[in-house]
Amino acid sequence: MDIQKALFDYTLRLGDNALILGHRLSEWCGRGPILEQDIAMTNIALDLIGQARSLLQYAGEIEGKGRTEDDLAFLRDITAYRNVLLVEQPNEDFAFTIVRQFFYDNYSFHFYTALLQSTDETLAAIAEKSLKEVRYHLRYSSEWMIRLGDGTEESNQKMQKALNQMWMYNGELLTMNETDRVLLAAGIGVDLEALKPACEAKLAEILAAATLEMPTGTWMQKGGKEGKHSEHLGFILAEMQYLQRAHPGATW
Repeated sequence: MDIQKALFDYTLRLGDNALILGHRLSEWCGRGPILEQDIAMTNIALDLIGQARSLLQYAGEIEGKGRTEDDLAFLRDITAYRNVLLVEQPNEDFAFTIVRQFFYDNYSFHFYTALLQSTDETLAAIAEKSLKEVRYHLRYSSEWMIRLGDGTEESNQKMQKALNQMWMYNGELLTMNETDRVLLAAGIGVDLEALKPACEAKLAEILAAATLEMPTGTWMQKGGKEGKHSEHLGFILAEMQYLQRAHPGATW
């Protein structure tokens, strides 16, 4: 794999992660457990969509085929998406949403901190801008992990159930593939293996404060980075892409 192909794939993955998770969170708009959290999750969704725009715009420039961020967001088939499986999992309930968000935020904070050192100036600039938002996202999801985990007996049980069921999607975030290895050697990408100690330490800290038990399973789902997705992404794209597919070239 040459560097340009790897860089396109890498940037696409980061943009797709933010795009799909942002869409998932947007499903809470008007349905949050309380008004304040409805607004908070909607704002986080907007942050993620903003990150996706920057990344997908850059991916289009790298590809050099004239595709815009809108083309990449709305006019690809499911196997062309490179997001990890975690972000496409259904909201289920507030506990599932918070656990999914914490897993992603924990990874995202450490990843973008490391990406600041990238020799690719555009990726480093996107990382710097994104970190201002990601710090808040991690604080938000961490606080809710603790509040619900160390809350009532019922909230603790729901959080533990969500944690156990979502656990198998956490590992893919820090799994290296060929794209990661090519860009790491070029000084562009992040060494995901090197992030594990910090991510695991933060996870252990929050679970201890939340009185939640660390799952013991070691088998992890993966494949999203190579375009192998769960059925859930198909439903997301059917909704997200409807307007563009039904009315090609439509503008406001």
